[in-house]
Amino acid sequence: MKTIRLTMAQALVRYLVNQRIMIEGHEKALFPGVFAIFGHGNVTCLGEALEAVKDVMPTWRGQNEQSMALAAVAYAKAKRRRQIMVATSSIGPGCTNLLTAAAAAHANRLPILLLSGDTFANRLPDPVLQQVENFHNPNLTVADAFQAFTRYWDRINRPEQLITSLPQALATMLDPAECGPVFIALPQDIQAEAFDYPEVFFEKTVHQIPRPRPDRNSIAEAAGILREAQKPLIISGGGVF
Repeated sequence: MKTIRLTMAQALVRYLVNQRIMIEGHEKALFPGVFAIFGHGNVTCLGEALEAVKDVMPTWRGQNEQSMALAAVAYAKAKRRRQIMVATSSIGPGCTNLLTAAAAAHANRLPILLLSGDTFANRLPDPVLQQVENFHNPNLTVADAFQAFTRYWDRINRPEQLITSLPQALATMLDPAECGPVFIALPQDIQAEAFDYPEVFFEKTVHQIPRPRPDRNSIAEAAGILREAQKPLIISGGGVF
C-alpha cells in the first residue's frame, strides 16, 4: 500500500479538496471554500495547509466567527444542501462564537463543517492564550459545547483518526434525512503531527446524494382527497420547492 507523509492538518485539507459532487449533471467541488478567522489554535498548521490549496479551495477571512458561520449556513440552504462551506476558528471565545450558527444549522438540518482549534493534547502549554479553563475536568474544553448542536462531533487526538472520522462526518452531511452541522476539534499539537496516510484515502470521490421517492400509496391517497375537496388547503414545510 502506497503512503504519503503529511501533517494531520495537511491530510484534512487534502481530503476535503478531493471530495466532489454531481449537481444536475455537472461535477463540482463539495467544499467550495472556507470562512476563517485565524488565531493561535488554527493558523500555524491548518492555515498553512489551506494556503497551499487557495486556488482550488479559497479561504475568505471573516470579521466575526458567528457571522461567517451563519453565512456558511445560508450558503448550504441556497445550494439545497448539495455544497458545503467550511468555517474555522481558534480555540476560546472564537470557537464559542460559532455556537449560534451550529444551533441554526442543527435545527434546520443544514450541512456545515466547523473546524476549531483545541487545547494541546499533551497539555504541556496549559493554559494557552484565551483558553476557557475548566479546573475540574482537564478533558473538557469549549469544543465540547458543540455536542448538543451537531449531528456529528469528534476530537482528533491522533493524526490517523482522520481516516475513519472524515468519512463518517461526510456521510452525515450528505444524508438527506440526518444531515446537519459537523464539528471537529483539532488539538493544536496534533495538527502538526505527521503520519503516513494511505494514498487511496485522498483519491477523488464524486458523490451523488440519493433522492428518496415518496410512497406511491400515500400519493394516490392525497390525490384522492384533493379531488374530493371543495376548498382544498395545502400546508407545506420549508423544504418544499
